[in-house]
Amino acid sequence: MNRNVIIVIVLVVLVLLTAVQAIQLSSLKTSISTGKVSVGSAPVQGSGSSGASVPSSIQDLPSMVGGC
Repeated sequence: MNRNVIIVIVLVVLVLLTAVQAIQLSSLKTSISTGKVSVGSAPVQGSGSSGASVPSSIQDLPSMVGGC
């Protein structure tokens, strides 16, 4: 097969996948706006000792974020 034909086939597949994703995104947006899908967050657990154990290497992570 010619190299240009392969490139065209790959580009067509990518364009088709992009179109499918755009349609899915539009459908999801419509579902959210009409209320068929609820957007929420998971319940926040307390930061007490009853929660899961966090390794010490990431326990101080919030204090390290922020730059200089």
